[in-house]
Amino acid sequence: QVQLVESGGGSVQAGGSLRLSCAGFGYAYSRYCMAWFRQAPGKEREGVAAVYTGISSTYYADSVKGRFTISQDNAKNTLYLQMNSLKPEDTAMYYCAASSTVDWFSCSSDVWWRAGRNVDFGYWGQGTQVTVSS
Repeated sequence: QVQLVESGGGSVQAGGSLRLSCAGFGYAYSRYCMAWFRQAPGKEREGVAAVYTGISSTYYADSVKGRFTISQDNAKNTLYLQMNSLKPEDTAMYYCAASSTVDWFSCSSDVWWRAGRNVDFGYWGQGTQVTVSS
């Protein structure tokens, strides 16, 4: 069973970097669509980036393309989100999530993600706060 724990959040100045980690993924018997979501106060939770177990293709929200990089470490069963050139608008609670039902194609599809797909993820971490000051 997947039990996710995020870490790596904190406070940084605009232009700085943070690397988020999400531990708890297992790949022995299951494959997942793994994603990072974020939610700012008063706003809806949005998908930021996603990747499928063992697949290199990725999804990124337009707002983070070129700045964020999602990656997976099979040996450590860990998901990462490298965040560079951070902006104040990136301030939010960041969550990692996993779905055992979303297929590999949809997981990295811009068209699929436009529909809003947070309801398709059954496993969630408790979140880690990221605060970016100007």
